[in-house]
Amino acid sequence: MSATEPDSQLRVLMVCSSGGHLEQLMTLKPWWSQRDTAWVTFPTEDGLSKLSGERTYFAYYPTTRNIKNLIRNTLLAVRVMVKERPDVVVTTGAGVALPFFVLARLQRVPTVYIEVFDRIDHATLTAKLCRPFTTRMLVQWEEQKDLYAGSTVVGRLL
Repeated sequence: MSATEPDSQLRVLMVCSSGGHLEQLMTLKPWWSQRDTAWVTFPTEDGLSKLSGERTYFAYYPTTRNIKNLIRNTLLAVRVMVKERPDVVVTTGAGVALPFFVLARLQRVPTVYIEVFDRIDHATLTAKLCRPFTTRMLVQWEEQKDLYAGSTVVGRLL
């Protein structure tokens, strides 16, 4: 992608769990709605309703300590990354993000991890796991900078 290519041509893949993780990425609508955006989340009530009309892929859950779903989500990540060919992968977590970040790193696709706003005094497990594959680490509180060297404070999303 050239530096002169319009932002509307930027292919963005938003990956997140449903619930608060999805809600935080939804607040970025003024940014992502101006781009070619696809989503990966869970087929829960809020995932289905909030992303109605959006290009969405549904991941398998639960992800916590569930090897079967990790494998299924890794296969999903391969399919989605090949089909969508994103220019950037953005997430607020949780576990569903890991296979997408690993594959993005292998494909040299930049990744952006936005740490959730309710974890101020300790890092989330997904952030710790995704950190080696993260291009830009964004945090919502000044206190979170101490948890992630080189992170940038972007302020609260909620």
